[in-house]
Amino acid sequence: MPAKKLDTVLKDGFRMPLSICGIDIWGNDIADSELVFASGDSDGYCVPTGRGPLKLSTTIESAVLVPCTFLQEDKTPFLGDPRQALAKIVDQYKARDLTVVVATELEFYLTDPNAAYGTAQTAPIKQEFQVLESLDTLDLHEPFLNAVYAECEAWGVPADAAISEAGTGQFEINLNHVPDPLRAADDAMFFKRIVRSVARDQGLAATFMAKPFGDRPGNGLHAHFSILDKDGNNIFANGTEDGSEILRHAVAGCLDMMPASMALFAPHYNSYRRFAPNCHAPCAVGWGYENRTTAIRIPGGPDVARRIEHRVAGADANAYLVLAAILGAALMGIDNARLPAPATKGDAFAADLPALPTNWQDALDAFESTAGMDDIFAPILRSIYLKAKRQELERFTAEVSAFEYRTYLDTA
Repeated sequence: MPAKKLDTVLKDGFRMPLSICGIDIWGNDIADSELVFASGDSDGYCVPTGRGPLKLSTTIESAVLVPCTFLQEDKTPFLGDPRQALAKIVDQYKARDLTVVVATELEFYLTDPNAAYGTAQTAPIKQEFQVLESLDTLDLHEPFLNAVYAECEAWGVPADAAISEAGTGQFEINLNHVPDPLRAADDAMFFKRIVRSVARDQGLAATFMAKPFGDRPGNGLHAHFSILDKDGNNIFANGTEDGSEILRHAVAGCLDMMPASMALFAPHYNSYRRFAPNCHAPCAVGWGYENRTTAIRIPGGPDVARRIEHRVAGADANAYLVLAAILGAALMGIDNARLPAPATKGDAFAADLPALPTNWQDALDAFESTAGMDDIFAPILRSIYLKAKRQELERFTAEVSAFEYRTYLDTA
């Protein structure tokens, strides 16, 4: 909208159709969404979140971003908005005088925007596969990384260490812990926009697609969290490396709801390509201490850093929904004093653990049928999410790939 309206927007917000919270990946309305014809496609209020206006140096000089969230007509939160869904969970912690401290880690690939689709071409760096590639790779892309850090600083996104990851052209940048899950989710979403914009500005392309290359590792979104009491004490800590019983309750809640949350952790058709044995993405419901083969890892370190690392979600996921699912499940475990199965030692891929849904249809069915999801997400969000994803799945199922033509057209 025109810049002259900015002051009014920052003060009062503006009206927009609630139905934009329920569209598919291509921007189409959901065919039978209750937010479209059934409700007359009614408006809600978009109000600023307080993080803005924000400007990227790579955009047109006068363009700024004002992040907003949805309210209903009566100015109460619209719980079909993923940010409001997370805010509801955060309020439940606040009601117990608890503060959740969250950090995220996001992986992405830098690619050659001129390469043909389906070729495994990446940015012009050496093509040998190497786990945690050398400092030379980071040096080669120093202009890109410096620009990302500069933009993150301007937007208040707490970017920390950069790592050249296992896949050629793959990077990970950690975002520091913040005592506000909403801010952490904002930071993750802003970070993705920053990375893509800086890459374009430097003649590259960046993708957070879960599995852009079949022969290379996928991109993950790992979430770390701890919980502080009203005095600022970490309730996951008890002076031992095992952590407190409350930590194990939170782990149990996360494990209980993990299969049902898979539709949020892996929200796209491509997402399920990331879950393959021995590919660093967890395929089973399990946890362990200092064990990166498990879905939930309890890192070592001092008491102040005792935390849970949730390793399931892909970088293509919505950070608000991911954190709502994780923190909502953890709180259920704490409230119900659940205890998890014994921690897994060694290779979780070889262990006898309950499997996670590894195809889209099964994940959506689990999200729909698991009763505990009612305690985390409002019915309107679950309904429009399921309808959107099933609409996407139907289209993908109907699409015949070029690989199928190459394989079957003259031979079947």
